[in-house]
Amino acid sequence: MPELSVVIPTYNRLETLQHVIPTLLAQDLAHDAYEVLVCDSNSSDGTAEFLARVAAEHPNVRHLPGPYTGRAMARNAGITAARGEVVLFNDADILASPDLLSRHLARHRAQLGIAVVGWEVQVKDLAEFAYKRDHIEARGSLHPPGRKTLSWLYFLTGNASVRRDDLLRVGCFDEDFTGYGHEDLELGYRLQKAGITILYEPRAVNYHCQDVPHDDQKEKMKLAGRSTARFFRKHPDFAVRLNLGMTPVSLGLHGALSRVPGVIGWLDRRADRSKFARDLVQQYHYVSGIKEALKGHV
Repeated sequence: MPELSVVIPTYNRLETLQHVIPTLLAQDLAHDAYEVLVCDSNSSDGTAEFLARVAAEHPNVRHLPGPYTGRAMARNAGITAARGEVVLFNDADILASPDLLSRHLARHRAQLGIAVVGWEVQVKDLAEFAYKRDHIEARGSLHPPGRKTLSWLYFLTGNASVRRDDLLRVGCFDEDFTGYGHEDLELGYRLQKAGITILYEPRAVNYHCQDVPHDDQKEKMKLAGRSTARFFRKHPDFAVRLNLGMTPVSLGLHGALSRVPGVIGWLDRRADRSKFARDLVQQYHYVSGIKEALKGHV
């Protein structure tokens, strides 16, 4: 039986998945020590055919297609099917370092009652992935060097592992989170409330290969805002409001900006050359999503 199961949700992501799978097959673990479960929401882009070819040569790769309603449901299917004691969550556009799995396993072998979050390095394309893979100094940093533990706010399932028994104990992912965002943070919140310590392992590195255009990111931020409201309805905890930016101050500032739409338009036109303008506009859309959800529009 494998010791670790890698769970990857996907839908029509063959363009990146075909590069991700080889990095997971090039690990410094024996292939019989782990498995890769691709939980596919019935993709139509050739994902099934690609995985069939891979599995013919690598039987530790398993294709789990299904009518999944979102990433939460797809990941839960992976947890159910997993044969490993430890489940590592990865995504279809995140490429692994050769020691990613062994770094996670080492922490779980040493201690029970933990979740492990690694370092997810952001890259725009495969060329930047190759450069940052080979040049450690170009990766920047994610957390301070001395950081040992994390709060649920950083339980990001592009590079996170938990024992399967602990996932089952807290009820796995909440499948009501069908849109973009926060199904991972909400699970992290419940894990932490259940006594699971979230450890940071900066040596467990992978690379998130995405370059989201500004207009697409605005829409994703609005969806994330809706998920924030859903999160708070389930857990009416002040810490949730504070950490996810659902405060009277943020809501008030959004209201003020809404009364002068020309300002947001002006900032939006400058988003391609000003990080400040881009971040402010995207945050505005995030709070718009929160307000829409609070008013019951979604």
